[in-house]
Amino acid sequence: MDNQIKVSVRNLVEFVLRSGDIDNSFMSMTRALEGTKAHQKVQKSYGSEYMPEVTLKHSVNYDKFTIQIEGRADGILTLEDKIVIDEIKSTTKDLEDIEEDFNQLHWAQGKCYGYIYGIQNNLETIDIQLTYFNIESEERKIFRKTFTIKELEEFFLFLIHKYIEWASLTFYWGETRDKSIKELKFPFESYRKGQRELAVAAYKTIAERKNLFAQAPTGIGKTISTLFPSIKSMGEGITSKIFYLTAKTITREVAVNSVDIMANKGLRTKALVITAKDKICLNEETKCNPRDCPYAKGHFDRVNDAIMDIFEREDLMTREVILSYSEKHKVCPFEFALDVSLWSDIIICDYNYVFDPQVYLKRFFTNEGEDYVFLIDEAHNLVDRSREMFSAEINKGSFLDLKDIFKGHYPHIYKGFNKCNGIINKLKREMEIEDEYYQREEIDDFYYPIKKLITLLEPWLIEEKDHENYEDVIELYFKLITFIKISDFYDEHYVTSFQQKGKDLYIKLYCVDSSYLLKEALKRGSAAIFFSATLTPLDYHMDLLGGKEGDYNIKLASPFPRKNLCLMVGDHISTRYKDRERTYLDIVKYIESFISSKKGNYFIFFPSYVYMTEVYNLMIDRNQDLNIIIQDTNMKEKERENFLLEFNRQDKEVIAFAVMGGIFSEGIDLTGEKLIGAVIIGVGLPQICFERNIIKDYYDHNIGEGYEYAYIYPGMNKVLQAAGRVIRSEEDRGAILLIDDRYGSFRYKELFPMEWNHFKRVNNMRNMERTLNVFW
Repeated sequence: MDNQIKVSVRNLVEFVLRSGDIDNSFMSMTRALEGTKAHQKVQKSYGSEYMPEVTLKHSVNYDKFTIQIEGRADGILTLEDKIVIDEIKSTTKDLEDIEEDFNQLHWAQGKCYGYIYGIQNNLETIDIQLTYFNIESEERKIFRKTFTIKELEEFFLFLIHKYIEWASLTFYWGETRDKSIKELKFPFESYRKGQRELAVAAYKTIAERKNLFAQAPTGIGKTISTLFPSIKSMGEGITSKIFYLTAKTITREVAVNSVDIMANKGLRTKALVITAKDKICLNEETKCNPRDCPYAKGHFDRVNDAIMDIFEREDLMTREVILSYSEKHKVCPFEFALDVSLWSDIIICDYNYVFDPQVYLKRFFTNEGEDYVFLIDEAHNLVDRSREMFSAEINKGSFLDLKDIFKGHYPHIYKGFNKCNGIINKLKREMEIEDEYYQREEIDDFYYPIKKLITLLEPWLIEEKDHENYEDVIELYFKLITFIKISDFYDEHYVTSFQQKGKDLYIKLYCVDSSYLLKEALKRGSAAIFFSATLTPLDYHMDLLGGKEGDYNIKLASPFPRKNLCLMVGDHISTRYKDRERTYLDIVKYIESFISSKKGNYFIFFPSYVYMTEVYNLMIDRNQDLNIIIQDTNMKEKERENFLLEFNRQDKEVIAFAVMGGIFSEGIDLTGEKLIGAVIIGVGLPQICFERNIIKDYYDHNIGEGYEYAYIYPGMNKVLQAAGRVIRSEEDRGAILLIDDRYGSFRYKELFPMEWNHFKRVNNMRNMERTLNVFW
């Protein structure tokens, strides 16, 4: 094994010597750009004796390891009698408040560069200089010290020694992990039908650094079939990290359980679940600064001990485990989890952490083509999620609501608000916007006043942290920043939309087709596996999820016996909007007949809340003895749990009314007698709305399949997800009734999965009852 460890000077210094507090209080977003300009101004103020941006590399053998250190010194000044290493730091602080020992990390970086340059050029002494440059006044303050190379070597070897404690821990851990992986066998006695096929396809995809799109029905065991070959590839050195990406918290549990199953069979890997900051914060309010949070205060003094502790004791680091170690060491659990991720083999997290341009994990993805594997669970969800990730919206009301805060004391900011409001009014007049409007062309004129307002707000946000409207202003500020960042992506895949909602006007940079941006994001790793029970049709999903020529796809049949599912199609009732009122009673009678054929628990899925409520009210009136429950529009976590607990009752059957595409139509497991049937009313079409019609127009214009891409395919995926609740294991038996006349058309039948080809057409109730009696 190659005992080589690479680390940058900055990471070496920051990791070993970090201390102090987390403070995410507002700092100017333009500081990085200003910092670069500050460096350039200082560098240009010297003559030919000054070499800017000098790359320095050094290799050192230490305790069985070869450590390669690399970094870039801001400048090297060659004088007659000495060499000076210059470290430039830009600041907004008053230079009088900056003393020689202001920040030990600044000296440490300079000393590392001084040591590398000194030994490579046979020097006995060298000067280290810190140049502090005030961005606002453009004044500078310089500190300079002379060091012997012997002194710098002692300091440098101290850093290496401390770093090796970590590096060797993870290095030797890698040997333990790889040995366990080589010995690991598939954790079940045998493969289910289709499972080996998916596992082999996943391994081949990873080995060839490609992407795989897998439609694998419920029951194949998609999670273990993708994780197992990914872990095997890690043991062979093909993969260094696995990112298991999900859309919902509930689906993360399946990945955690799969890792746990393999751990019980001897696997040793460090697996981490990353939880969103607001869901893991230990403080009363999510305020990441030492004034408001005891976990932020002194976090960096304690975090390395916390990482060492958890690394030595835990392999599977769930939300609960992270929280317990955070409390033990008094560190911020979110920042702690992000640090732990650097030492983890498997990271289980939301799609955002790889794909979202605002929050993706930059610590991993600075270079393209790293040997990471992305396992994208329930991949059909990424289509709409990615559209939102790459879109941004602002509204006129935000400017009107906040501008008066600045009227007296900050007239320039007040003026900036008025300019933004004025240009919105101008656009509204010119485009004659009454209700809804969109255009493909970008509106460049709009960006300048927003950029100007961002710049004007920054000093206020630094100085006025106690202002009563501070939270509202900072929220608008970040919305404007996002809007400008997203504008950088604007191309032919975008439209600019305007929507009048009440008295307010909303302006959105809407990413209609995010496939190109997903394709770019996928370059952060070497292979990706998209899998779901409902990637229907496959070519549609490959197109929208960033598939490219040469990618693989696989479509697997259900592993369950066909005789266990009774699928019926009632294609003689229209559930179209115009026909709904006159068919409510017909729907109710079919539900009553369906659930009376066998006592048990049933789901009834609807295309909308309004439709569901109308049928529910009629059903309750006619069946007051039944235990009928209904999904609410904004259910809290506890209410969701109570809803699902109804399926566990022994004393009473439940008839649950829910909405397709909602929280109960995917990601829940009700095996055995917990659920024996479902009625699916309608074809799941998304509600006709402004943005769906934009998608329709876009795909009509580009490929002539607008209605399919905007409505039919997303709708059918909702139907398939809802139907997938019924048969969850090999022992399950269940019945499904699809009600809608459109199911009788070829357009819909061709979207049926293979296991649905044996459906029974029922054109009256007696017919359905007979079919169910035979089945049960």
